[in-house]
Amino acid sequence: MQKLSSGGLSVSSVVETVTQLVNPILDGHHFELVDAEFVKEGDGWYLRVFIDKPGGITIEECAMVSDELSEKLDSIDPDPIPQAYFLEISSPGAERPLKKETDYQNAVGKYIHVSLYQQIKKAKAFEGDLLSVTEDELTMKINQKGRISEITIPRENIAKARLAIKF
Repeated sequence: MQKLSSGGLSVSSVVETVTQLVNPILDGHHFELVDAEFVKEGDGWYLRVFIDKPGGITIEECAMVSDELSEKLDSIDPDPIPQAYFLEISSPGAERPLKKETDYQNAVGKYIHVSLYQQIKKAKAFEGDLLSVTEDELTMKINQKGRISEITIPRENIAKARLAIKF
């Protein structure tokens, strides 16, 4: 997580505080926290919370969580996020990030995109079907220029992973 300053607070401390506040709300509704981020875009700060549940999350459910989280944030004194920001609660979408171990396990058999820190086979990104996941590596079936092959990627080399849409 970036260590940008946001009016005296680090981005990671804002995300940590929001995570602690939103998890009980989500647990009460049987929703899952997929990700949270606090980012500066242009002149504004955005607090984004991505939530999900089996079968997908609705707009109404996002609005309900937004209302409950806003109420919790507003009740804390001193304000945990003193500067102005926009709160966005949403679904992670079709290209949901893979962050937790359960995300990877649930993605086995699905089409994913993986970005790497260091090249493997002269590439820093791969898309393909996730065949298996272990604690140390994942194996994918990929198509490189018409050639189908399997690639094993060390987990420590994964910068980002997400579900992908196959065209």
